[in-house]
Amino acid sequence: MKDKRQKVGGGFIAVGILMLAAAVLLGGYNLYDEYRAGKSAGAVLEELWQQIPAVKTPEETSAQEVYLPDDSQLPDYSVNPDMEMPEKEIAGDYYIGVLEIPSLGISLPVIGEWDYDALQIAPCRYSGSAYTGNLVIAAHNYQTHFGRIKTLSSGDQMIFTDVKGRSFLYEVAAVETIQSTAVEEVLNEEWDLTLFTCTIDGFERVAVHCLKS
Repeated sequence: MKDKRQKVGGGFIAVGILMLAAAVLLGGYNLYDEYRAGKSAGAVLEELWQQIPAVKTPEETSAQEVYLPDDSQLPDYSVNPDMEMPEKEIAGDYYIGVLEIPSLGISLPVIGEWDYDALQIAPCRYSGSAYTGNLVIAAHNYQTHFGRIKTLSSGDQMIFTDVKGRSFLYEVAAVETIQSTAVEEVLNEEWDLTLFTCTIDGFERVAVHCLKS
């Protein structure tokens, strides 16, 4: 009987060791994956900023340049808000701009169309447009991507800059945790910008809703 108990006890110990080893390996892989995602997004961001032109405001226009506040100065998206957002191609993916969240020290490129492979690289547009005021951006919960957006507070600012160099300023209006199936909460056009990501356990989502500032 004693031998049997020892064998059973040894089996439990072996299983425990295997489970611990698996947890360590999984944790190591997750850390590597997060590091890889941060490096990938950083490399794209550097190249993307080089391709985005700097847009001058009327106040920045020099005396030698003529600024005419007439219809010819209206941005094309103001005349036609339903136009497609322009894109820049980098390494086979097409980017619509850069999202900055100063309070989190985050600056990330945004891919124009989302899929699971693209989310491994950078946040992706899930739906909508900055021009029509219903832009929705999804990302993984990597700490280098959207893992910290749950800590944002009302009034925190963020900036989306399209690839033409036109910036849109937003303020956080609400932060909520919703069910993973609550698509209507993500696509609610009451908000000008919504960011969302999965919670750590993957059963829910964190959504950050913003209004133009």
